Amino acid sequence: MIQDDHYNVIIKKEASPSCAHKPALILQGHLDMVCQKDPDSPVDFAKDALELQTDGDFVSAKGTTLGGDDGIAVAYCLALLDDDSMKHPPLEVVFTTEEEVGMEGATALDTSVLEGRYLLNIDSEEEGILLAGCAGGTTVKVSLPLKYEQITGRMCTVSITGLLGGHSGTEIDKNRGNAHILMGRLLCGVKGIHINRIYGASEQKDNAIPNECYVELICEDREALEEAAKRLIKSFKEQFRDTDDGMVVRLEFSDPQKRDCLTRDTQDAVFYFLTHTPNGIHTMSQDIEGLVESSLNLGILKMDGDEISFSFGVRSSVPLYKEELSGRLESLARKFNGSYERVNDYPAWEYKKDSVLRDVFLKAYRQMYGKEMKVEMIHAGLECGIFASKIEGLDIVSFGPDIFDIHTTGERLSVPSVKRTWELLLKIIEEFP
Repeated sequence: MIQDDHYNVIIKKEASPSCAHKPALILQGHLDMVCQKDPDSPVDFAKDALELQTDGDFVSAKGTTLGGDDGIAVAYCLALLDDDSMKHPPLEVVFTTEEEVGMEGATALDTSVLEGRYLLNIDSEEEGILLAGCAGGTTVKVSLPLKYEQITGRMCTVSITGLLGGHSGTEIDKNRGNAHILMGRLLCGVKGIHINRIYGASEQKDNAIPNECYVELICEDREALEEAAKRLIKSFKEQFRDTDDGMVVRLEFSDPQKRDCLTRDTQDAVFYFLTHTPNGIHTMSQDIEGLVESSLNLGILKMDGDEISFSFGVRSSVPLYKEELSGRLESLARKFNGSYERVNDYPAWEYKKDSVLRDVFLKAYRQMYGKEMKVEMIHAGLECGIFASKIEGLDIVSFGPDIFDIHTTGERLSVPSVKRTWELLLKIIEEFP
């Protein structure tokens, strides 16, 4: 076993005697998960176990994300390493870290110790779909300077909760509301409000569509704020009636207080940013019907002392559009004398016309189920592009069982699908040329 400074782990298993002549297979998944929880969940992700529950054929976690993305890869690989009864070629199991925060583990991994030129990435969430390409991406962080003044008046906490959220790659095309953007729309233009604090949910990731946002403010005119909220709630519910019908907008008033609030110019800059920033789908592919080509997601919003920061997950299968979207965010930062930083850049995984590994999967699936496995590309980022850039000639596919609503507290894993996908994986390993 090898473990590096980024806590990536590589475990090699020698081939069965009858398979020693076969090429090595790399099996890869990531160890980290997106930690989201319901407001009333007592779980502390730093030390508490998840409370697993079953409902029919599904496994989920009570009040939190399940971590099937990508715990299922870890489970499959550990089971393979523990089984000495099966026939298999040389196996190289790779567990990477920090995939959900920019694929930093895969980026840092020394792949020179890997002999395999065929990689099975177990990090997709739809059974019967074989992935053969994905978008590249980057994380863009914008920070704006803040100034304060003391204001006395009635306090109000404005909250937007109950949104579905979800994965900012695979579900960016589902018309799900972004709580940060919606809060900007709700409050922009409302007169007589003074923001003390604006923030997202306790657990935020730039690759998760935010499902909560909160603002603490002083309100000069309660009726005006309530009327604006009613008007915009109606608009929100019409726009997201098919995706976020559980959305709740709440105003909670308390006694007058003296608070440090944003100056008028600073508050206007924050609202301008929230209402003018690009967010969501940017372009659709002209070559593959229904495939998102480029997008971005405002996933993290934080106020910290004298600055407010916004963190975006930017994705594109076309490098030009990744640069264009990043450039637009940089322009907004400069408009208000803010800072701009770009980190965690990762390449797209480009589709290959010829793939031995893909052909093996398609044949095995056809034999097992009497139907064709679909080959697709996705908008979500995978570590496959990083591995392809490090290992020349690497042949890659990505697959996995049915996992629904990943990166949300509604995440659930299909047990029958896990079994079928496991059986497919065994067939691939045992029959690989």
